[in-house]
Amino acid sequence: MFPRSPVFPHNRRQASPNNMFTQPSLVQQQIESQLNFTNRNFHSHHLNGFPLIPTYQWKPPLDVPYTSPNGSKNKNRKRKSDCSTQDDQKRQRVRSPKPYEPPGKVSSFSPVHRGEQGPSRRAVDETCSPVHSPMHTPGTSKPVGCVPSLREESYQNAYSGFPPSIVKDKLSQQILDLFLACEQQNEDLQKKESCRAQLQWDIQLLHPCARVFLAGSSLNGFGSRSSDADLCLVVQDGPVNQRTDAVYILSRVQRLLYKLSYIERPQLIRAKVPILKFRDRISGVEFDLNVNNVVGIRNTFLLRTYAHIERRVRPIILVIKKWASHNKINDASRGTLSSYTLVLMVLHYLQTLPEPVIPCLQKDYPECFSPVMDIHLVPDGPRNIPPFVSKNQSSLGDLLLGFLKYYATVFRWDKFVISVREGKALPRPNSWEWKNKFICVEEPFDGTNTARAVHEKMKFDAIKAQFTESWQVLQVRKDLDYILPIRETKPKR
Repeated sequence: MFPRSPVFPHNRRQASPNNMFTQPSLVQQQIESQLNFTNRNFHSHHLNGFPLIPTYQWKPPLDVPYTSPNGSKNKNRKRKSDCSTQDDQKRQRVRSPKPYEPPGKVSSFSPVHRGEQGPSRRAVDETCSPVHSPMHTPGTSKPVGCVPSLREESYQNAYSGFPPSIVKDKLSQQILDLFLACEQQNEDLQKKESCRAQLQWDIQLLHPCARVFLAGSSLNGFGSRSSDADLCLVVQDGPVNQRTDAVYILSRVQRLLYKLSYIERPQLIRAKVPILKFRDRISGVEFDLNVNNVVGIRNTFLLRTYAHIERRVRPIILVIKKWASHNKINDASRGTLSSYTLVLMVLHYLQTLPEPVIPCLQKDYPECFSPVMDIHLVPDGPRNIPPFVSKNQSSLGDLLLGFLKYYATVFRWDKFVISVREGKALPRPNSWEWKNKFICVEEPFDGTNTARAVHEKMKFDAIKAQFTESWQVLQVRKDLDYILPIRETKPKR
């Protein structure tokens, strides 16, 4: 059985004839309606039928032995092969979440007996037939690759033994210190996961086989303590029309969120990829929820592997994101660079050095990052990729200086596309996606331009000028404070 994630309280309303979220008979009718695929959107088109999507569960840091239904512990379960599509995974039922326990208090986990589940939840379980969590199978051997399991999301100890050459100067030490002060902590991730688990439970009353995935900087290793959380609501196997169906689904979810005591300020943003913004009242975390934007799940685990394949990657990227934000060139809504684009720019630079700091993962391990891999297998794809041993032993300070210099004086913005997928700069294609764009950064899975928000020459010139100015200042001063005020950047205790 799987341990149940602690979740946030949800004060459900009293049963009434008009409350479909608490009346079992009406809930059952809703589920039957969904399973008969008769749900229509506001354009009167059928939504695609809901597939059998396995459950997604992240567990708090607690190891518990696997216990079979008859009470015996199974210590000899085989570990699955690397990067495989496991068709023989043992199926298990989704368990209803426990009442909320405050962060810091570890739940005592125990299996849920069938008698504890209500009729509507049993119907969902039997219809969706979820398999075990792809994150961690109880009883399996601990992964041996460079990417830690989500139970081990604290990395402070990993940065206590840097070779002296990596932090040999003041600038390098400043970068490391700022990273350690700002990196996301275990408790930050657990708060986000707790809200995700409860939200999935509630949304399944609308879409019984839906799954909610945590994605973005919260999971990819490049988040800070102040990072918002991205969620992806997966309702079907395949694309969803973002202009119609996604907006319709998010509108229904928005109406649901107004009824939930732990959610406040749900706001629907009708963008190219529409999102539902809301705030978790208990933890104070801001969330962005999209529908079936599964490329975000795929790139989350690609970036997560880059974050852990070499120890210098995370400190450099976190400090560069802070630098860009401080200098107002890290806001796609205002025509500058998104955080995701910045991360890809740093990874590209580290890949293209004469002695690369990191490899090209999609070329070296294509089976682990296949763009057609079943979405529930994506988290396990890179679990056994070994650490990369680089011949490049540049210090953190030298890498930061080199990054600024590369984009200030070396890279030809008008000629090339930044490609982490290929590990090099590619000539610009003569197509609409790339033609006449100021900055071209290839999304590693769907091939779109992640820097398309930079559509004004004035903003592009400001970005280039900031790279040039910061590089010139830093190579003379060798002090991070001159381009990023450290005291103002560190989180307040």
